[in-house]
Amino acid sequence: MGLDIRLPIGGMFIFIGGMLTVYGLLGPQQIYQRSLGLNVNFWWGLVLFVFGLLMVIPAWRRRR
Repeated sequence: MGLDIRLPIGGMFIFIGGMLTVYGLLGPQQIYQRSLGLNVNFWWGLVLFVFGLLMVIPAWRRRR
């Protein structure tokens, strides 16, 4: 069974985190007035992206 489960899970988090981060940067800034001006999409996108990297990097190292 050569597939490490961390690869697809990490890839999913990297993809979703990247989409949220880009939307947080390029999307309308008026929607963040309800959250006290905090760009929630950008920051949670970064969190998801980093979590995805933390899943994928050890899986890649183990394959080598």
